[in-house]
Order: sequence, then C-alpha cells, then structure tokens
Amino acid sequence: MEMHQVRYFLAVAQLLNFTRAAEECNVTQPSLTRAIKQLEAELGGDLFRRERPAAQLTELGQRMHPLLKQCYDAAVGARSLASSFKSGEIGALRIALTHSIDLALLIPHLNEIKRQFNRLEFRFLRGSAREVGDFLKKGDAELGIAAEIDEAWDRLDVWPLFTENFELVVGDGHRLAGRNSVELDDLRSELLLSRTFCEHARRISASLREHGIDIEQGHEVSNERDLIELVEAEMGIAMVPHTSPVPERLTRAAVTGLDARRTVNLYGIAGRQRTAVGNAVMRMLRGADWRAIAG
Repeated sequence: MEMHQVRYFLAVAQLLNFTRAAEECNVTQPSLTRAIKQLEAELGGDLFRRERPAAQLTELGQRMHPLLKQCYDAAVGARSLASSFKSGEIGALRIALTHSIDLALLIPHLNEIKRQFNRLEFRFLRGSAREVGDFLKKGDAELGIAAEIDEAWDRLDVWPLFTENFELVVGDGHRLAGRNSVELDDLRSELLLSRTFCEHARRISASLREHGIDIEQGHEVSNERDLIELVEAEMGIAMVPHTSPVPERLTRAAVTGLDARRTVNLYGIAGRQRTAVGNAVMRMLRGADWRAIAG
C-alpha cells in the first residue's frame, strides 16, 4: 500500500467524483483510477461503486475509510514532525540522571535552552550509576549526569562540572542542631542514615568506619524523600551532598576531619552524532560557573 493511493482514495471519498478528485490531487484521472484499482486489489474488494453522477463508497470502502484516514494523518504528522526537527523548530533532549542528582541544578540552563527553540521536548531518565551508563550505551539518553559511573567503556566522554562536600543534616530539635560544624566524636552515639541510592554511599560509610564511627546500626534509605522525613522525625542523621535539597527546618553542618567529597560529571558518547539541543546543553553545562551552587 502506497501513501499516494491512500491520498487518492480519501479525495474520492470526500468529493465522490473521480475527475474532481484527480484535479484536487493534481494528477490525471487515469493515474488516480489506476492507483485506486491497485489499492482495491491489495484490499481484496471494490472501495467504490462507480455510478453517475456520483461515486459511492461500498461497504468495504466505508469500513476502510476511518482506518486509511488515520493512517494518512499519522504519516502527514510524522512528515511534519521530521521536517520541524530538521529545520530546528523542534528540539528534543534525552538526559539521564542518577537518583542522587537534584534536577533543580539543571532548571536555569533548561530555561535558557528553551529560548533557543520554538518547541522543546524533554525526556528525563532516572537510575543508578550503572543504569545511567546503560541508557547512554543504548542511545536511550544523549547525555548523562552522575557523580560517578562505574564504567570503563572507552567511548564514554566525561566532563567534570563541579566538586562538592558532603555535610551532616540533623533535625531542628536534635542536640547538634544550629552548629556550623561538628566533630567526628559528636557522631559516635548517633544513628546514621545511609543513602543507598547515592553513588558514594559505600565510600562515605567506609570513611566513617575508618574513623571509628559505628554505622552498622543505621537505617538504609533508598530515596531522598524518605531520608528527609526520617531526619525530620529525628529517627537518625545523614550525610548529604551540598547540592541536595534540604528543608530550611533542618540544619546543615560540616564534619571536621572527614574528607567526604564528590565530583558531579557530565557524560556523553564519543563519536556519536548529537542533536542541536544536545550540543547546546553540553556546551552550556560545561561552560557554566558552578561555584556558587557547589559551595
């Protein structure tokens, strides 16, 4: 089935006249008639009763009309969409982030990108560090943002964006609330919440363990929202990156003597052609001044 056959069929179905339909489609009547006969042969029956003064749809033609119209409209829509993408009127951004990256970090840059395109479509994918790497490999995402991807693939491009410290977060009624900094000894009697969704969770735990901090009795938490609720309920304290969103009613504090940092990176695939949006976002993120955000 060819799309021009469907177009000719729809024209005759609307005008109920082969001559006028041929004029509407800017073809000769024999060409239009031949195309419709070929379509009828493929579908196994007549689509029109060729009567005078007007053609009439057969039962088969009536049943096929909505299906062929839907098919034709979809094809026209696809062609229009492809043309818009090619001309730059529409852009699409597919970006993968690990669970520990706050999307708010990207909002100012995405707002700026939106001004460069008449229409911009976003697709955000979330996953673990390994899943972000898989999204990039399979082409599901064009760019990735993660603190660390445990992947030694030689086609993986890595551009560091910023480095930030991990900080202690406690509830406003906690004994450590209100302090700008705390000592490692202050943590020895505390119940620590482990952010298992964070790429650096094991590293933070290992560093605390090296300083004699008992983390075996802590709770494991699989998402940021649950972590915050537990801290607010004073069911534990947590180490979070500086850019993690924390309500004002919670207290942040540096931990003196604990070297706990992470570098947030932008990832792409070397040699893979990027869209105009992907290139623009990559340049914008790499050129941004992250110092105020990263503390």
